[in-house]
Amino acid sequence: MSGFDPVKIGIVSVSDRASSGVYEDKGLPALQDWLARALQNPLSFEARLIPDEQAVISATLVELVDAGCSLVLTTGGTGPALRDVTPEATLAVAHKEMPGFGEQMRQISLRFVPTAILSRQCAVIRDRSLIINLPGQPKSIQETLEGLKSDQGDVLVAGIFAAVPYCIDLIGGPYMETHPAVCKAFRPKSALRPPP
Repeated sequence: MSGFDPVKIGIVSVSDRASSGVYEDKGLPALQDWLARALQNPLSFEARLIPDEQAVISATLVELVDAGCSLVLTTGGTGPALRDVTPEATLAVAHKEMPGFGEQMRQISLRFVPTAILSRQCAVIRDRSLIINLPGQPKSIQETLEGLKSDQGDVLVAGIFAAVPYCIDLIGGPYMETHPAVCKAFRPKSALRPPP
């Protein structure tokens, strides 16, 4: 693993029922598994399982940013239901909004279900951290991050993670290197580093 910048990533599952033990949380394992497959960097994770409480979500996001997480991914709480407040909690701690991420996530999900337009996923920057709200289902998490490919392996719809490493470059974070077989990061030629 020598030569690659270490990366600390916050992963947050927002669920009243999973956080109270009613059922097993599947969001955190799905996030950690996908990131471990997608990134070549040495990774450390700060994982949190919390209820759908706006103040708790906001405080957790601030805590993870302050702890040095360059990337914070949340799963759950992005629909229109009364208890779904993850986007509000995220926007409340934002220094900049990044609307393109939410737009692309909905484009991907619309390939599968018309109810994707009910999703309110968003992304923001706080200090030197990128925070992204992802869907709640493990399959949807993977599709959103990775994008959709044909049976021949051609990209049909780009996943959002292709843009994440360059975004983190621009806000002063570590240089993230992906495994192209999982997700090929895009950077302009001027931003590319030679492999270590």
